[in-house]
Amino acid sequence: MVKPCLYGPIPSARGKKTIMDPDFRAQIDEIGEADLIIGIPTYNSVRTIGHVVRAVTAGLTRDFPKAEAVLVNSDGGSTDGTQEEVKRARNEHVKMLLTSHPIHPIHRIVAPYHGMPGKENAFRTFFEATELLKARACVVVDPGLKSITPDWVEPLLKPVYGGDFDYVAPIYARHKFDGSLTHGIVYPLTRALYGKRLRQLIGGDSGFSGKLAKCYLTKNIWEADVARFGMDIWMATVAIGEGYAVCQSFLGPKVYDTQGPESDLGSMFTQVVSSVYSLMEEYHPLWEKVQATEPVPTFGAPDGFRAETVQVNVKRMIDIFRLAMRDLTEIWRKVLAPQTLRSLESLARSSGEAFSLPRDLWVRVVYDFAIAYHRGSVHRDHLLKSMIPLYLGWVASFVKENQEGSAEDVEEGIEALCKVFEEMKPYLIEHWMEGR
Repeated sequence: MVKPCLYGPIPSARGKKTIMDPDFRAQIDEIGEADLIIGIPTYNSVRTIGHVVRAVTAGLTRDFPKAEAVLVNSDGGSTDGTQEEVKRARNEHVKMLLTSHPIHPIHRIVAPYHGMPGKENAFRTFFEATELLKARACVVVDPGLKSITPDWVEPLLKPVYGGDFDYVAPIYARHKFDGSLTHGIVYPLTRALYGKRLRQLIGGDSGFSGKLAKCYLTKNIWEADVARFGMDIWMATVAIGEGYAVCQSFLGPKVYDTQGPESDLGSMFTQVVSSVYSLMEEYHPLWEKVQATEPVPTFGAPDGFRAETVQVNVKRMIDIFRLAMRDLTEIWRKVLAPQTLRSLESLARSSGEAFSLPRDLWVRVVYDFAIAYHRGSVHRDHLLKSMIPLYLGWVASFVKENQEGSAEDVEEGIEALCKVFEEMKPYLIEHWMEGR
């Protein structure tokens, strides 16, 4: 039996102040109850939202014809007619609720890398709607997808609505060099920490049960950076950390609207890694006891999609790594073990042809930065920004190693990296509390 919310504050979800406006709450009261919720957060998504809504509602109508379904669109203040397009794309067989929320002042200064101001308010709305409507399951989909089809709904929803699972993560068909942040840090680190081989924690599309939605609402994180910038990672980690049943489903290719906001590596990296490192603080009592990993149930199969080639400038990445060895050494001395720093200095002196960052060296880097983040020995923003050149060095090495390899070869390499993260976990545990 799942124990609700083992770690962190546990205030009453019903006693917490809601963010719903009275009109939206009145719409929910009028509906009363529902079986399924489809949540779509939007912000200036007019180019793609019509396609997304039509695909999702078509999938619901076809695969869950007897279920009472409600589509909830929570908008972050669009000025391009997004919600009007949502209304035009509606399906008469699926009820629809629309709400909007003002952009938090921080979003006017620092926009999230995913281009979704107010995403935390949108997800909180989905959780509250799921609870108030007593829905058994909820699916959230990304509004900027060009590749979504009606076939996505069933694999995200069925394991929760018709099965024994509480959280469904996506698996996408991608180019072998796409998603390097997931390959190099997020997947192997969270797998080693929590023992679940959940391949994609920053997908943007997911399914979860009504009881898990209630657990999410008990977490007082709505003003924290992890809610604004790491919601996907947070949801998956809480599901694992609180003992809920998790699984993953193949969805096919993930193609974004190319006219959307540009991703900024610096912001993306710091927001994602800070989310993973912050959650390590809360779930330390759990992960220090995890000694082995296990696969999670996986539904569907790869569809053979051939992704477009991803261009990677390896030389530029190596040059940035070498320049950082000159400019950031003083910061790194406060973070990295002496032997680790010496190994990096030796790597910086190697030729471009010989440049190769060993797996165990990279794992020590990731663990040392996690330890430094925990101790607070370096300002966290400066700490994570100083890690980016090291990450680029790993990406350059990863691309060089797999240039001629197949997608299957790359997966084998990632699996080997995961094994090193797991084997070296005692190093992380040993040094975690030192000097705190």
